[in-house]
Amino acid sequence: MTRPLIDCSLRAAFGSEPPGFAAVCHRLGYQAGALGMRCEQTEGLRTAHGFSFGLCTPFTKVVDTTLHGWGEQDSRPVSEMLLQAASGLMSVHGRAAGGARPLGVDYVSTLASVLALQGAIACAVGQLRGGRFDRCDTSLYAAALLAVGQYLADATAPEDAEHLLPGRLFADDQPPFVSADGVRFELEALEAGPWLRFWEAAGVAREVAGAGWRSFQLRYAKAIAPQPAPLLAAVAALPYARVYELAGESGIALCPVRTLAERARDPDAASLLAQGPWAFSFTGRPGGEWPATAPGKLPLSGLTVVESCRRIQGPLAGHLLASLGAKVIRIEPPGGDSLRGMPPMAGGCSARFDALNRLKMVIEIDLKSSAGQAQLKALVRDADVFLHNWAPGKAAEFGLDKGDLLQVQPALIYAYAGGWGSDSDAPGLPGTDFMAQAWTGVASRIAEASGARGGTLFTALDVLGGAVAAQGITAALFGRFVANAGGAVYTSLAGAASLLCGDALEAAVRGEDLSPNVAASAVFATADGLLAVDCSRGQSRVRLSSVLGLPIAADFDELAPQLAQALLAKRAEDWLRLFEEAGIPAALVIEDLSRLPLDALASRSMSAGAYAQVNSPWSFT
Repeated sequence: MTRPLIDCSLRAAFGSEPPGFAAVCHRLGYQAGALGMRCEQTEGLRTAHGFSFGLCTPFTKVVDTTLHGWGEQDSRPVSEMLLQAASGLMSVHGRAAGGARPLGVDYVSTLASVLALQGAIACAVGQLRGGRFDRCDTSLYAAALLAVGQYLADATAPEDAEHLLPGRLFADDQPPFVSADGVRFELEALEAGPWLRFWEAAGVAREVAGAGWRSFQLRYAKAIAPQPAPLLAAVAALPYARVYELAGESGIALCPVRTLAERARDPDAASLLAQGPWAFSFTGRPGGEWPATAPGKLPLSGLTVVESCRRIQGPLAGHLLASLGAKVIRIEPPGGDSLRGMPPMAGGCSARFDALNRLKMVIEIDLKSSAGQAQLKALVRDADVFLHNWAPGKAAEFGLDKGDLLQVQPALIYAYAGGWGSDSDAPGLPGTDFMAQAWTGVASRIAEASGARGGTLFTALDVLGGAVAAQGITAALFGRFVANAGGAVYTSLAGAASLLCGDALEAAVRGEDLSPNVAASAVFATADGLLAVDCSRGQSRVRLSSVLGLPIAADFDELAPQLAQALLAKRAEDWLRLFEEAGIPAALVIEDLSRLPLDALASRSMSAGAYAQVNSPWSFT
C-alpha cells in the first residue's frame, strides 16, 4: 500500500482539544496515519479558540496549521449542531425532511478535517517548490459554508433566485421509496426512458411518471424530490423482489438502504478503512523538473490541472485546487456543459454551476474524436495533474487512461474521482451520491440519527468526496515531488462515506454495535424563528434552567419539553443574546439561505459577486 507522506509526522495536543473539536481531531489523526504519517503528542501547540497542529516533513519547515471554530478571534462555543444550524446546512437537509434538523453525523467536522490537512500539505508542496508557506488557517465554519456554497448561489442569484425553505414539503413524499414488505430503497435513472418504462410496468400512467421524473431530477440541484402519490403507492403495493425485477427489465438501478452492519460485511470494507479514502501509486520512473512558485502567490501557484468532470464531486475538487492557486483548465464538450443553462442564472450562467467552476479556464473538446483525444494529450503534456470522473471504462475507450497519459507526461498525477474506488463499477450500481449513501450505510446512519426515513438529499457525499479528491491530489503532488516520479490517486464516494462514518463502521467491522450518541441538543421554535441549543458540555443544562427559571432537570430529555414551551415567549435573537451572556452554546438556525450574506460572521467568508460567493476556506502566511 503506497502512502505518500511516509516519514512525515503530525504533531498536536491530541486528547486535550477544546470542546467541540473532538470529532475533527480524531478524523485528522486517522487521515494522517492513513497517509503514512506518525501522530506525535505535543503540548506546545495550543490556541485559545481552536485546534493547532504541525505538519513535519524531512524536506520542509514545519507547517503550523490552526483550525478555528467560527474564525480567528471568535471565542463562541462551537459544536457540530451549532455549525450546521448557523451555516444553513441544517436547512438544506430539512428541505425534504419535514423541517430544519441536524444531519445526525459529524459532517462539518469531517469536511473541516479534510480541508485543514489539505491546506497543510499544500503549504509543504509550496515550500518544496521554493515558496515560503509556513502557516495555514481555516475554520469549521468555513467548511460548513463551503458545503452549502452551491445552494447559497441559487438562493442569491439575481434572476429567479430560489427560496426553498425547510418544512414546506412532506418527508414521506421524498425518496427513498418503500416496498410492500417494508424494504427502503433508492433508485437511480440517468435518462427519462428507463424511468418511464419502470413506472409504466408498475402500473403508473405515463404522464404521472413524467411528472415524477421532472421532480426526481431536482435532487442534485435543490435537495428535494417530491414524488406524486401514485408512484409511491405503486411500489408500496409490490414486494421488493418484484420491484427489483421491474427495475432490471426497465434498465434503472435499485439499491436497498443498507445498514452499516451490512456494509461492514462487504469484502472491501475493512481494507478501505485501513487504506483511507484514497489509493495512491507512483511509477518509479523519473519525472521532470517542477516549476517554481512565484513569491507571494498561493501554495499551488504555477501548477496546471486539466479537469474533465461533470456534476459536483470532480468540479468541486478542481475548484478547491484552483483556490489553492493551481491553474485549472476545464474540458467541456462542444457547445459547453449543459448544466451551464440550469436556472437560476447569474450573468448568463447557472449560478450553481458557476459556484463550482468560476475559477477555471474552459476549453471545449470533443473527446469522442481522435482529434479531441490528441488535443487533450497535448494539454496534459504541459500539465501536472489530470482529473476526471468519467463513467467506468470511458478512459480506456478514449485511449486516455493512466498508462496512456503517463506516457505523454511521466511527471503527471493521474486522478480519478469516482463512485466506488478505481474506475470499475464495484457493486454494479451507478456511482452517484444517493446510490452511494444507500449502499455504504450512510443513508441508514443519517436516518437513524436524525429521525428520517432515509439519508439526505443534500449532496453530502459529492461535496465531501470532492474535498477528499482534492486532498488526495495534493498529497500525491507532495509524493510526486519527493519521489520525482509521476503517479495516480483514486478517490471515491464510497471512500468519503467510510471517512464520514468511520467510527461506527470500524465498530461494525469488529462486530460491535455503535449506536448514535444520545444528543443533549436540539432545535426549538421561538416567537419568530428557530434556535439550536447545545447542552452537551459542562454546566450548560444548569445555566439554561437558571436563565429560564426552570427546575434543574435530571437530563436533557427531561428539560427539552419545558424548554420548548419557554422559548416561545421571545424572539430567537433575544434568546441568543441571553444565552451568550450566560455561556450557553446556541445559534440561530438559518432557514432562508438568502439571509446568510446579511449575517456579520458569514459575510466575512463571502464575496459579493453576481451572487453570494463562498471564499476559499484557507488563508496562508
